[in-house]
Amino acid sequence: MTINASDDLFDRPDAPISPFRFDADVARVFPDMVRRSVPGYAELIGITGLIARRVARPGTRCYDLGCSLGAVTREILARTGPEVRIVAVDNAPAMIAGLRARLADLPGRERVELFHADVEEAPIEQASLVVLNLTLQFVAPERRLELLERIRAGLVPGGALILAEKILVPSDRGGDLLTALHEDFKRAQGYSDLAISRKRAALEQVLLPDSVETHEQRLAAAGFAGFARWYQSLNFVAWVAWA
Repeated sequence: MTINASDDLFDRPDAPISPFRFDADVARVFPDMVRRSVPGYAELIGITGLIARRVARPGTRCYDLGCSLGAVTREILARTGPEVRIVAVDNAPAMIAGLRARLADLPGRERVELFHADVEEAPIEQASLVVLNLTLQFVAPERRLELLERIRAGLVPGGALILAEKILVPSDRGGDLLTALHEDFKRAQGYSDLAISRKRAALEQVLLPDSVETHEQRLAAAGFAGFARWYQSLNFVAWVAWA
């Protein structure tokens, strides 16, 4: 499988619009897709690594839940020391295979454990950092609090969760502007109106965003001692929450 191909998955007007899946076709184009779809993605990943450098502790684990091709995993690997284990979890075989290939020549790759599993089923133990990077939005809404509670229970004292999500914006002038600017961003990256429309239709069947208020209420309900918003680019937001 060739990875790093250009994202042309939604350019065919005659192809049926099925629910979005992280299959081999998506894995093939995923780096290009996420770069052209998520504003500020490189900075989001880079600062996640800086947070990992501050909070990861020797003898603990860092979890990348919904790791896809491992941008977060590889950033944590580069930013943490040899006594930190990294656990990368994804339920898509193509993503795990792609990450395994990307780790093959990296120093310290023996610190990374790859698990083909649902993030809701992965055990979380002795964790100093857990990352949910654009992942919670694909979990059924009624099960999101339970997942956060499991993460909180698996954190060591002083451990942290990084949560990054596409947010549900209000139906007002500000929210409409953010939505329009996100589409403008994708056009500026070379996506056609057809591709934007078709991908939106595919994602709307599986990606169910929450508002900022809902996310923050849920973090408090899950038992985190506090949290801070550290990133926003248009309708994408990231928090760090601590035990």
